[in-house]
This record gives sequence, C-alpha cells and structure tokens, in this order.
Amino acid sequence: MTRVVEVTDESGAVAEPDWLRKAQAVHRQLRTALPPEYEAKMKRVFAGGGRMCVAVEGDEVAGVAVYRMHENTFSGRQLYVDDLVTDERRRSSGVGRALLGYLEQKARAAKFDTLSLDSGTQRQQAHKFYFREGMVVTSFHFAKNLA
Repeated sequence: MTRVVEVTDESGAVAEPDWLRKAQAVHRQLRTALPPEYEAKMKRVFAGGGRMCVAVEGDEVAGVAVYRMHENTFSGRQLYVDDLVTDERRRSSGVGRALLGYLEQKARAAKFDTLSLDSGTQRQQAHKFYFREGMVVTSFHFAKNLA
C-alpha cells in the first residue's frame, strides 16, 4: 500500500529527516545533476518556498514530489510541481497517481486555482501519464541558460 508522507512542514523545515535521506536515490533518477550535498541543496530549495512529500511503500521511498504553493498573475493561486518522479522499479504501479492525487487534494483544500508543472520535451511517457491524469498543455516554457 502506498502512503504519502510530508517531508517538510508548512514553514519549509525538514520534519522527516529520515525520509529526506531515503528520497535522494529516487530523486536522482529524475535530477541526475543534483550535487553530492543533496540535503544542503534541498534545504536551500525549501528555504525558497519548495516543499517535499514522498510516496512510501513499507520503509522505502517509491516516489518523490517537490512542489511549491504560490500566486502569480498568469495562473492565480497555484500548486506548482517542481519534480515528480516514481522509482523506476515501480513505474506504472500507481505511485505517480498517488502523489499527483495527493497534491491535487492539497491544492483543492487550499482553494487554489491551478495544479501545474513543466515536463521536459523528451519525456513522452511522462506526458502520456499527465494527459491520462487530466492535465493539458497550456503554454510553452522558454529558458536561457546563464551559467
């Protein structure tokens, strides 16, 4: 059975340090360029408004979601998903659906207008999943690398 655990509290403090440590291996399946100092990096993300929850099966992390709740001029009040990843050994088993459903419930409970995310153009399997979950493409995301 999959359950969702909030790793951070509402202020962004790490409430579940063991789950944060366990999340790293699954999180790196999506974000391979995360630095070796994973926990320090994530604490900076949390200080900037990011939050994390994990899908848990037994004592293992089956999926990771990093998200933020904010308001902007385009979408209004939104829950934006930075990262959503299911452990590659558990894909197509309902873990992603559990995480996305949890985040949708959280956004609805807060009376937010939108649940949104960006997904790399190369991630066609993820796109199929998002479409099945009722999401639609609303815009293009443009970026310029400044590094």
